[in-house]
Amino acid sequence: MAGNFADSSKLKSAALLDLMKGHLTTEEGKKLKEKVGLVYQINVAPKKIGFEEESYVVDLKNLKVYKGPVEGKADATFSFVDGDFVSVATGKLNPQMAFIRGKMKIKGSMGAAQKFTPDIFPKPSKL
Repeated sequence: MAGNFADSSKLKSAALLDLMKGHLTTEEGKKLKEKVGLVYQINVAPKKIGFEEESYVVDLKNLKVYKGPVEGKADATFSFVDGDFVSVATGKLNPQMAFIRGKMKIKGSMGAAQKFTPDIFPKPSKL
């Protein structure tokens, strides 16, 4: 692993994505390949969607997480503000409600997007 995302980012999301990197090496993480097996690009902005975004890829086909953009094509691309991504990924904000309220924007396959749930993320002890 080439360093931690959190070392080069001010986003709370970067620390969560660092945890995801490690999670994909566990047995539970490996099950995601069979269960989900999709590639997601996640664009995270500090304060407003579309501005100063950092892109990350959660590749559940090849079990890796890297700073994006995606190599090839993502099954679904999500855009969030930092705090909203952390809330969705940790289960504090329902993904459907985030979408309805405009806190999450989606491009790509809606079927793939529906498999993007808090269950795919490790449960962080603290962020």
